[in-house]
Formats: sequence, C-alpha cells, structure tokens
Amino acid sequence: MSSISKSDPPAPIQEIPPNPLGGKTFVVDQSDVDCYPRPSAAIKDAKSQDQVFIRPGIYEDRLFVADQPIHLIGAGRDHVQIFSRRSGPLYLQKVPSGYISGITFRYVGSDQHSAMNILDSTCAISQCRAMEGILSGIVIYGPECRPTLSDNEVCSNRESGIFTFGGARPYLTKNVCFDNHHFGLAVRDDGSNPDLIKNFCHHNMLSGILLFHGAKALILENTCERNFHWGVVMTPDSQTSPEQEQLLQANALTNNPRGALIVTHEPLSEIGR
Repeated sequence: MSSISKSDPPAPIQEIPPNPLGGKTFVVDQSDVDCYPRPSAAIKDAKSQDQVFIRPGIYEDRLFVADQPIHLIGAGRDHVQIFSRRSGPLYLQKVPSGYISGITFRYVGSDQHSAMNILDSTCAISQCRAMEGILSGIVIYGPECRPTLSDNEVCSNRESGIFTFGGARPYLTKNVCFDNHHFGLAVRDDGSNPDLIKNFCHHNMLSGILLFHGAKALILENTCERNFHWGVVMTPDSQTSPEQEQLLQANALTNNPRGALIVTHEPLSEIGR
C-alpha cells in the first residue's frame, strides 16, 4: 500500500482559530476536563454562527448533522482522527452551508458504510482524509447536493474513493484518491454532473475515473496514472466535457496498463456487476 504521508506531516494547529462568523468557538479535547470530550457533543451545542475546534487525538464518535450549518476545524488530518465501528463517522443531510477541515474520518466496522456520507448538502470539505469505508470512501448524492471538496485524501476504501450519484453536482478539485479497491472517482446516474478538476487518481485497483448510467462530468486537468486498468472508463450513454476526443489532451491519463480511455457497456464486469 502507498504511504499516506511520504514526508513528515505538518505540525498540528496549536492555537484556537479565530471564528470569522463572530460566534463562539467550542474546543474538543478528550484529555482536558474543561473541554468537550467528543466532537458530537460540541456540535450539538453549537449554533449557526459557532464553530468547533478539535485538538489532536483519536475520537470514537459519529457526527450527524442535518438541516443546519456546520463549522468544524481539526488540528490536522494527521493529528485528528474520528472513527466509528457501527456506522460512518460523518453523515451530512441537507446541510446548507459551512466547512469541515483538518480531520481523518475512518470507518472500522464490517457493515456497508462509507467514511463520509453527504446528502443534499452544500458545504466545503478540505484537507481531510476518508478511509477504510466498506462502500466508497465518500458518497455524494441527492439532486440538491452541491458540496465543494478540495485537497482531501481518499484512500484504502473497499469500493471507490469518491462516488457521486443520484443527481448530485459537486465541485471536486485537487483531491488525491489512491489504493481504493475500485475506482478513484466514480459518477453514476442521469442528472449527476460533477466538476472534476485537477484531481489525482493513482494505484486504484480498477481505473482512475468511471462514468456510467447516463452520468455527465466536466473532466479537466486530472491525473490518472498507475491504476490497475484504464485512466478513464465510461459507458456509451455517459457524457464528458470536453468530449471524448479532447479528454486525452485535457487530462494526463498515461501509465495505466490497459490504456488511457475505454468506452464500454460493461464497466463493472470484472467485479461481477
């Protein structure tokens, strides 16, 4: 397996970050009795203008946020880990705004869960890590789902890295998806139409990017290399911008053993689907 951090990780954030919203900042530190012991407890008390700051540590927890903004900052994804055994550690449902950064989300159970679930939400997630989901690492779905994901690591998940479906239209940029058992980025269904820009998909056990069941996507300046099959796989009913003949010029799809691009009616045949 590829190393998650090839060099020394950045130092953790030490100071409580200022709150640009003007509200309170709730601090999570399981070793300090004056702080919240778990992120979920702080989120429960936070109002729409408040933010939560998580100090370094490994927290067994599940974050469920619905119908309200979220403002959550970890001390760094190499220093803050939230894991769950019974369900995915992060579930967002109809979150209208906010941001999440600096946290590793890890699923350590055996049921069909992802590390991050994002349903019909519009928020920003950056500099996080999603790993070891039994499903894809991050699932993004619903016709009102418009999140922005940037500079995240998505690795070691049993299916794909980031899976967009059910009409979602996220903006995905500069994410690194590697060592996933299926694809780095996958898009499914009519109405699903993400922007995939400057992502890096490598060492995934199938291909770098998959589009199927009528999916559409803007695919620009991505690098898909050293995956086990192709750079990009798509079904004939899927559409890309730019069109297929320009994809090779608009993206780096080299060094995949089966080639840069294939259009096929059976993109999942090798996993029995």
